[in-house]
Amino acid sequence: MITRRFFLASTGALIFSRQAAAQPTKVWRIGWLAPEIPEAARYLQGFKEELRAFGYIEGQNIVIEYRSSAGRTETLPALAEELVQLKVDVIVAPTTPVARAAKTATSSVPIVFTIVSDPIGSGLVASFPHPGGNVTGMTDMGVDLVAKQLNLLKQVVPRLKRVGVVGHPADKVWDGVWREAPPAARQLRIGIVPVLIRTPNDFDATFAGLNTRVQALLVSPQAFFSAHRRTLIELESSSRLPAIHESRAYPDEGALMSYGPDYAAIVRKAARHVDKVLRGAKPADLPVEQPTEYELVINLKTAKALGLTIPQELMLRVNAVIR
Repeated sequence: MITRRFFLASTGALIFSRQAAAQPTKVWRIGWLAPEIPEAARYLQGFKEELRAFGYIEGQNIVIEYRSSAGRTETLPALAEELVQLKVDVIVAPTTPVARAAKTATSSVPIVFTIVSDPIGSGLVASFPHPGGNVTGMTDMGVDLVAKQLNLLKQVVPRLKRVGVVGHPADKVWDGVWREAPPAARQLRIGIVPVLIRTPNDFDATFAGLNTRVQALLVSPQAFFSAHRRTLIELESSSRLPAIHESRAYPDEGALMSYGPDYAAIVRKAARHVDKVLRGAKPADLPVEQPTEYELVINLKTAKALGLTIPQELMLRVNAVIR
């Protein structure tokens, strides 16, 4: 026998369930502000795949507003402001210049950076455990790898005396790299000189005669060089200068070697921060995450062309070999 109380309770539950079903699904707006680097599309795809694992599906409950500087860093502030005006719920900022432009554009919209080498030195966060403000994310610790990279160069290049440290001074990452390089060089008893490239038009002139002044190169982990990677690798080859980079994309395309984290994995992991932000977490309370694993990659074909023999003890530590 159905009682009046049971009937009213059942009817109320049915009405509630129908009202809940009628409520529109919340659609989150994610701003993706990217520099023009070869990996941008691949990184975005990996990021979206990781978001899907958290239940965010483009076209259903998220909209990604994609903006690219098309290689023109000076356009980043306007693009960041455009995303703010669109009232996105969070801005994802690969690379330091992008993150700085986003932070300048807003102090309220959450920002999650991905491939940033020196977030404290670049003025993005107060500390790793307590970022403060509206910015957090993933660092590649690129600046902290300088000493290790110089050490690797010394192991590979016989009687190494002088290294050119290649940097793009318009990016704050350069300040951190040049801060770390001198003490590391003194420890290894090698000399270093800054090799500054301010615009894409500077490459040829900067490399002219460079191999008479230095025996090898360490290239700063900056988005500027990723955007002009092909040009840089060709000049390293024609100048016969061994070079070490932060990303395996360089030896994959012909550079001698790299030492650094898995950048695609860093971008994917940033999806975790985005998920937490969309669930209500404040960037100020989300610690900046660091890579836990690094990889050494060597292009043996390039080593042979440069007349270099990779020491056996170093080969035992290599994570990937390009032949």
